Amino acid sequence: MTDFINGDTWDEEEGKSKSQVKREMHELQKLGEELIALSAASRARVPLDDELKDALQLADKLSNKREALRRHIQFIGRLMRSRDLEPIDQALALLRNTNQAATRQFHKVETWRDKLLAENDAVTEFIAEYPEIDVQQLRQLIRNAKKEQEKQQPPKYYRELFQLIKPQIVKD
Repeated sequence: MTDFINGDTWDEEEGKSKSQVKREMHELQKLGEELIALSAASRARVPLDDELKDALQLADKLSNKREALRRHIQFIGRLMRSRDLEPIDQALALLRNTNQAATRQFHKVETWRDKLLAENDAVTEFIAEYPEIDVQQLRQLIRNAKKEQEKQQPPKYYRELFQLIKPQIVKD
């Protein structure tokens, strides 16, 4: 028996129950939701055909219409059934790892900045690990950031310190 409304042929698939087919469809919808959530720049790095790109662009326009977006996500899931998902999965995995690495680096920069402001001997340790840094500018920013914190002023030098040490740590 064929479900003509959705165009599904769940009972014609070999050895799969209706529940298994539904689980697979939900997984494809989740994959579609993940693609929708990507920024335009990230989405450009995922190998998608024109039909799927158009569907994702339409989903962006439907973001404030909940029910329409829900139905469109189901449509994207149906489109993805006929696609080779391996390249898409690989590209998404690469994007996830890139984002995680960037987050780790950001946390490392924050940790160093806080350590430089809290511990006096941290400056020597930082200079030993990152000898390319402008030592004079580093010490000046640390001094200014500490004064700023004492006087409870806006964190101008605190942010500048972050921007100074970020390129040193990120290139590691």
